[in-house]
Amino acid sequence: MLVLIKILHTLVWAVLAGSIVALPFMALRRRFGVALLITIIILIEGGILLMNHWRCPLTDMAARYTEDRQDSFDIYLPPWLARNNKTIFTTLFLVNECVAFWYWKRSERN
Repeated sequence: MLVLIKILHTLVWAVLAGSIVALPFMALRRRFGVALLITIIILIEGGILLMNHWRCPLTDMAARYTEDRQDSFDIYLPPWLARNNKTIFTTLFLVNECVAFWYWKRSERN
């Protein structure tokens, strides 16, 4: 069961992290609807994390199946990335939101 949770957690993480990375590229291509959808999805994810004391619910599920509490016990990521994931991707999300907003405002002038 732990392996299945780790696979699911890794897949969810990859989709969300990939979406954050894609955000400015969607704005660059003037796909503002997609950029808005990405923003909404990431904000919902942030709300879920916030309501769960800044922990992913999948982490809590994985904890039921192991005593291991290393930084990556619940996901297939390098420990340093699992440990710093929220800081890295929250910062990247905020920067990419600014970039997307800039492209959106610039497109309004044209």
